[in-house]
Amino acid sequence: MPIIKGEDAEKEAVDEVAKLMLVSARTAPKSGGIDDIQTLLVTGEEKEALATEMEKVGVDRNIDGFKRDGWNVRDSQAVVLIGVRGTRKFGLNCGACGHKSCEEFENSEKRQGQDFIGPNCIFKILDMGIALGSAAKMAMELNVDNRIMYRVGVAAKRLGLLQESSVVMGIPLSARGKSIYFDRPLKI
Repeated sequence: MPIIKGEDAEKEAVDEVAKLMLVSARTAPKSGGIDDIQTLLVTGEEKEALATEMEKVGVDRNIDGFKRDGWNVRDSQAVVLIGVRGTRKFGLNCGACGHKSCEEFENSEKRQGQDFIGPNCIFKILDMGIALGSAAKMAMELNVDNRIMYRVGVAAKRLGLLQESSVVMGIPLSARGKSIYFDRPLKI
């Protein structure tokens, strides 16, 4: 039997957990059975670009949290991105989007805000939340540290990742002796 270093096995395991997280997001319940979720696994140079973009946003906006979270992404082994095509209508006419009907919502102007495109259907956003929770739960069950991060999604959108998604969130992953995502002082 060959010898496999712990670090090598842990890296492989995190990559496999990330793939299982994508499956969890895909199979999470969706409103009306309509799947408008997008997923992406980011590692290597692309992960580095994501971290760098987060740091740029932090400098541009003078928000240290973007820089701190960028460092977390850089120190992570992988990042799972989950987005949603939230500007599509659901068909319930609930008005939660601010419009009288789903038709009015669908025909409304979709605008780029500071970070994401809106307005969004609340049911699509709920679907994204359920997908995020399912993915994070998969990582938790397999003992891989993770944290859902809004700021990762901001950088992902700026880099053109998950282009069809109006909103994106990220879940960085790490397997170390202590979670790098909690009790994180700002290193500014």
